Amino acid sequence: MIDVSGSGADYPLDRARKRFSSALDGLEAAVRRRMEREKSNAALEAELRTLGEDRSRLAQELDKSQARAVKLATISGDVSARLDSAIGVIRGLVETRSNGVDT
Repeated sequence: MIDVSGSGADYPLDRARKRFSSALDGLEAAVRRRMEREKSNAALEAELRTLGEDRSRLAQELDKSQARAVKLATISGDVSARLDSAIGVIRGLVETRSNGVDT
């Protein structure tokens, strides 16, 4: 009588079933690894998009800051010129007053 219960390790069908089961286990493990890589890739792509958006935002902020710095430098130059002019006028008045009092 033939043992079909699957307990006999010498039967070709039992060996084939074990190889098939082992192959399925390997396939399942490969599928799990692939899914983990895809999740990892998706996370990296999301992070890359976020970094790109941050870079764009920072570039815009830098452009605005540079434009503001140029504007402030221009205003500072104008204020400096006005102060120099005012100082010159005040010196002139002081000298005129000093010369008028000494004579």
